[in-house]
Amino acid sequence: MTVTDPVSVLETLVRCPSVTPEEGGALSALEAMLTPLGFSVTRMTGRQDGTPDVENLYARRGSCGPHLMFAGHTDVVPPGNAASWRHPPFSAVIENGLLFGRGTVDMKGGIACFIAALARLIDKGHALPGSVSLLITGDEEGPGINGTEKLLQWAKERGEHWDAALVGEPTNPDALGDMIKVGRRGSLTAKLTVTGTQGHVAYPHLADNPLRAMTAMLDALMGEPLDGGTDLFPPSNLEVTSVDTGNTATNVLPESATATFNIRFNDIWSEETLKAELKTRLERAAHDEKLRPGRDAARFSLEWLGRISPVFLTRDQRLSGSLAAAVETVTGNSPALSTTGGTSDARFIKDYCPVVEFGLVGQTMHKVDEHVPVSDLEMLTEIYSHFIERWFSLAHTR
Repeated sequence: MTVTDPVSVLETLVRCPSVTPEEGGALSALEAMLTPLGFSVTRMTGRQDGTPDVENLYARRGSCGPHLMFAGHTDVVPPGNAASWRHPPFSAVIENGLLFGRGTVDMKGGIACFIAALARLIDKGHALPGSVSLLITGDEEGPGINGTEKLLQWAKERGEHWDAALVGEPTNPDALGDMIKVGRRGSLTAKLTVTGTQGHVAYPHLADNPLRAMTAMLDALMGEPLDGGTDLFPPSNLEVTSVDTGNTATNVLPESATATFNIRFNDIWSEETLKAELKTRLERAAHDEKLRPGRDAARFSLEWLGRISPVFLTRDQRLSGSLAAAVETVTGNSPALSTTGGTSDARFIKDYCPVVEFGLVGQTMHKVDEHVPVSDLEMLTEIYSHFIERWFSLAHTR
């Protein structure tokens, strides 16, 4: 294996079956690559009751000056039916210029390119005027409890401080150079329960069908847009993901009905203001008599599920500008600055330093026959190389 060659590095990583939360040899492979490059490497295990232990890795080169972090994950989603793959999912076969394997895009490819970029700079004798660290987790594809969040806390307690971070997630929709993520929408999930009175469908006046009130409430949640979006964020969006009564009988009105919904929200909202808006809409709908003439207000409860992911936007022009300039230098494309997509571990990192995301094209991530063009690996390595040099140069002239 040659660490200056991203293809070689990625082949090694893909052959480690690190299906979340298993380490699968991937962190050991990274440690073996980084130590000869002058990195101090530490492995730590994140633990929490009721969740699987997760191995993580923190590596740092340098002890002073501006500090740049690269963050990523070596865990991958399960490959599914291996027989459906053109090549075994952990074999890292190259065919017609494409490297196949689980994790090639999401996101061992990004890690491989960053390591190769650093190795090339070091090999050419570039003395980076500061420090570089890699923060690599093993449960980004899992519950996200024992990985990046705990690793950041662990590192901070040991005196680590970062000036900027790059997450190597696949951010490009169609071609390398399309998009840099400079923020992420927030995510909130809730369960709405409406309680009625069970009864016979032939005698609805003796019962209270909760689905009538539920219909009005869901219309209140979805019927009016939450907002019109901002310059860098699309409109907030609420989607109902399930509606259930647990009722198997066709002649019985259910006692209760539940609905689960998720909102991806922009920076117009905070957790507090968004929750207040939802409650206001539901309270108003509970008194709506259109489907429940003459009835008292519907009885309902709202439960917030899981952790709420906050919205964030990175406004550090030195960071986003350095990356955009590197992308344009290598690809000729001027990347869009975007906040689209789901959540990522950047939601944890933004509490420690400014963070942006840029990696490979994401079209095959999590799919059978996940693959990456070998040419894209070389191009991303060059982008990362230019970015590292440019960021450190600007950091010292600030």
